[in-house]
Amino acid sequence: MGKFTLRFRPYTLEMRHVFTVASYSRTTTPVVLTELEYEGVIGYGEASMPPYLGESQESVMSFLARVDLSAFLSPFQTEDILQYVDALADKNTAAKAAIDIALHDLLGKLMGQPFHKIWGLNPSDIPPTSYTIGIDTENVIRKKVLEAEQFKILKVKLGLETDKMIIDTIRSVTDIPLCADVNQGWKSKEQALEMTHWLAERNVVFLEQPMPKEQIDDMAWLTEHSPIPTIADEGCQRYSEIVGLKGVYTGINIKLMKCTGMREAKKMAELARALGMKVMLGCMTETSCAITAAAQLAPLVDWADLDGALLIGNDIYDGMQVVDGMCHLPDRPGIGIVQKKESNQ
Repeated sequence: MGKFTLRFRPYTLEMRHVFTVASYSRTTTPVVLTELEYEGVIGYGEASMPPYLGESQESVMSFLARVDLSAFLSPFQTEDILQYVDALADKNTAAKAAIDIALHDLLGKLMGQPFHKIWGLNPSDIPPTSYTIGIDTENVIRKKVLEAEQFKILKVKLGLETDKMIIDTIRSVTDIPLCADVNQGWKSKEQALEMTHWLAERNVVFLEQPMPKEQIDDMAWLTEHSPIPTIADEGCQRYSEIVGLKGVYTGINIKLMKCTGMREAKKMAELARALGMKVMLGCMTETSCAITAAAQLAPLVDWADLDGALLIGNDIYDGMQVVDGMCHLPDRPGIGIVQKKESNQ
C-alpha cells in the first residue's frame, strides 16, 4: 500500500498558425501538466483550456490543490478515485481529465501494458485522423492545405460569411474528403440546410455542431433533413447527455477535456454505439500527452480528429505519431508517452 503524490504546473502551448474559429482567434493555449506518482512510478496527465470550457490555469490548479488521494490504498481503485474526483466540484472537466489521464498512465505502467491492449482494442482499427484548417485568407488556406498533403481527410472551420470561399479555395487545391466544423456559427435552420446540400456536393462527409447547442428543435429538424451526418460537439460534453441527443444529432464528438477523461470517454463511445449513433473522437489544442491518451480508445470510433499536438510548436512529449494521415500508437506501457530529451521542462 503506497502513497500518492500529485504534482502539477502551468505550461503555454504556442500555435504554429493563428487559430481562428467562428467565435475567436488565438495564438496560444494554456494547459496544466500533471504527474501522479505511486511507489516511484509516475503517470502523466494534462488539462487543456480552450476559451469555451470556462477553465483557466488558475481554476485548474485551484481544483487540483483540493485533491486528496490519501484515503485510497491503490491506483487500482480506479472507479472510487475518479468518482471522488468528479464529485469534488461541478464542471472543471479539464482539471478532472488531467487526473484521469495520469491515473490511466500510471495503471498501464504498473501492469506493463499500453492501455489499448488492456482494453482489448486493435490499433489497426483506428480511422485516419483529420487535420484542421482554421478560418483564414485564401492564400493562407492554400498554404495550410498544401502543408497537410499527407492527410486523407481535412477538417475545415466554418461559421462566418466566408464559408463558401473557404471550401472553394480548398477545392482549388485538393479533392480529398472534408469534414466541416461550424462551432455553432449558423443561427437559421433554413440557412443551415441550404449549406448542408451545398457542402454535400463538395464531398463534405459530416458536419460538426452547425447550430447553437440551445437550438435543440432546430438541430433535430436539420438532422432529419440533412444529406450528411450531424455531430454534436459543444452540444455533448458528458455521458449523461447522450440519450437525450439521439435524434437531435447523428452522432457525438467525444473529447477528454469535455468529459473528464479516458474512463468516461470509453463509456460514452460504447453507449453511443448501443444507441446506433456515430462516434467521433476529437481533441483540443494539446500536447502529445492528452492526444496519445485519447488515441488509446480510437479503435472504437468512426472518425478521429487527433491533430492537436500537430498544431503546436512546443510539444514536450513524444507519443502517438501521424504517418500518411494514420495514427500510430507507441508500444509503451500506460498511455505511451515519454518526455522529449531536449525538453528541460
